[in-house]
Amino acid sequence: MPSPAGTVRWGILAPGRIARKFAAALREAPGAQLVAVGSREADRAAAFAAEFGLAPGHTHASYEALAGDAEVDAVYIGSPHTGHEAHTRLCLAAGKHVLCEKPLAVNAAEAGRMVADARAAGLLLMEAVWTRFLPSVVRVRELVAAGDLGEVRLVAADFGFRAAFDPRSRLFAPDLAGGALLDLGIYPLNLASMLCGTPVSIQASANLGPTGVDEETAVVLRHARGELATLSCSLRTDTPREAHVIGTEGRVRLLFPWWAGTGLAVQRRGGSEQVFDLPSRGGGYAHEAEAFMDLLRAGRTEPDVMPLDESVAIMRTMDAIRAQCGVRYPADDHA
Repeated sequence: MPSPAGTVRWGILAPGRIARKFAAALREAPGAQLVAVGSREADRAAAFAAEFGLAPGHTHASYEALAGDAEVDAVYIGSPHTGHEAHTRLCLAAGKHVLCEKPLAVNAAEAGRMVADARAAGLLLMEAVWTRFLPSVVRVRELVAAGDLGEVRLVAADFGFRAAFDPRSRLFAPDLAGGALLDLGIYPLNLASMLCGTPVSIQASANLGPTGVDEETAVVLRHARGELATLSCSLRTDTPREAHVIGTEGRVRLLFPWWAGTGLAVQRRGGSEQVFDLPSRGGGYAHEAEAFMDLLRAGRTEPDVMPLDESVAIMRTMDAIRAQCGVRYPADDHA
């Protein structure tokens, strides 16, 4: 456990594309030290270690060896969705704090077991929804909390791009929990949850591809205070990739690409639109790393900006959407 002002020593489990972005971002997160990597392929672990200057003794050819590394305080898990539960629970059992890529799991049952393990062990587990920590999204929360938009009534967001079809890729393979919803739809769903809470009704429709996963999904959510969220995701087409938060006294646009951007347009009722640029650091990933480390130094095991109970609730929402659309994964048979 790091001291209040101490360094947090990180390990990376599964050094893929997103994990490399996170590892690079740690260079811009004060108090972070990347010390170890674990991969099922020794060559990949060695290449990652060379890229980031890791010591040979902390270059592990298995996830188990990484989890057992005594010099690691926290593990970032960047494996495919279907590995999140097993890899998180492996690291928690070894006494490591865990920042797990989104979605937290394949379904709510998996997520619930992960959360139960973390709480039983008294360790910090957080879903790596980096968008919530971006300065632009923080400003949206501040505007809503201050009442500057009045009552939030509508949230609209999309995330879509045209992906080359490959039935074996993580985007399209059912055994890897592929599809637009879990990979892309998690972003719009997370925005709506952050601002409006858990939905009280869900209406969803999807276009399924030849592998049986959703390639396009559209969702309408109704929330407890009557707020409506219209959300969509796609692997077939480039969408506008903006997000809109509309209240009785004003509105906000998170500009392209809203889940990773710096642009924010604010228009209060009767006024003109003002555009702000709110830069991020480390490609945007440094902010979530810093928030995670702040929690560790404070001795906290329950995230505040991305609460565990909310992560599980969002998984339940995605379970309900998939049920309406007829998408089922092999992992669901073990839920």
